[in-house]
Amino acid sequence: MAEIKTNILPNFLVIGAAKCGTTSIYHYLKQHRDVYMSPIKEPNHFSKDIHPEEFSPEYKIHEKAKNLDVYKYVRGDMKEDQWGAYVQSEEDYKLLFKFAAGKKRIGEISNSYLYSEVAAKNIKSTLPGVKLIAILRNPADRAYSHYLANIRDGRAILPFRKELEADMAKPQKGWGKSHLYIELGMYSNQIKRYKELFSPEQLKILVFDDLKANTPKVVRDVFDFLDLDPEININFGEKHNEAKVPKNVKFLHLLTQTGLKRKVFRALPKSMQNSVKSLFFKSEGPEKMSVEDRKWLNDLFKTEVEALGKELNRDLSHWLKA
Repeated sequence: MAEIKTNILPNFLVIGAAKCGTTSIYHYLKQHRDVYMSPIKEPNHFSKDIHPEEFSPEYKIHEKAKNLDVYKYVRGDMKEDQWGAYVQSEEDYKLLFKFAAGKKRIGEISNSYLYSEVAAKNIKSTLPGVKLIAILRNPADRAYSHYLANIRDGRAILPFRKELEADMAKPQKGWGKSHLYIELGMYSNQIKRYKELFSPEQLKILVFDDLKANTPKVVRDVFDFLDLDPEININFGEKHNEAKVPKNVKFLHLLTQTGLKRKVFRALPKSMQNSVKSLFFKSEGPEKMSVEDRKWLNDLFKTEVEALGKELNRDLSHWLKA
């Protein structure tokens, strides 16, 4: 086993936003020979205003179903990647990077860092020279992608607009308390927090449109920003975190909310898991957002999109077209 180092910290972070392509970015970065990525995607260490003990019952079920003991995991071989945890202690966080010695770039991705009101300040205090990458998406599309992921994962059951309206009406709102379909797309003030604390040379803001239009170019730009060799072979063919439509939304929701879904899949050999998953989902992809729902969201996000365009000095008016 490689020598264990406990004093290594990341020198770059991807700070979000959620449902904007960060999972794909994670996989592209992991393929670079000079990069070490935290084996937990989304350790959420610097978001100290997120308290798992205060999560809603739904989110507590979701976290419990992961069956991840962070203390044991970071002290083990960490050979299997994990997706989402709340690594709160500094010691545990450092152990995520214990095998990173010799790598030029050491990083992690946590989508909560963009939303959190304190993460930017905490990152500045601990990692003042860090490089930061954000990726933003049309907030209406982001909200719809978030909804489709929740339908796929058995965490939503209502039609799109009703689901969003129900979430907006929740008395207790916040990360782990509500889904934040709208709030996570309010990027302008989130970006301001980082621009006020970090130099322009430390912050790279990507737009999902560009990633989708020319993935290799954007990834090369990211490598260049991180002072990495951009001319390296990356597999862009594999799709990550795809939306899938359940054959029976209510049944999948029931399995998820009772915790049975995770238990069933964990009991199966890995060679069988994908085959069994396919039984739950339709072969065709999800429908597009309706024109009416897009107009409704465009009205909600109009002021925000205009503010973000000024913040980025970029014309984003096409985001507001139905």
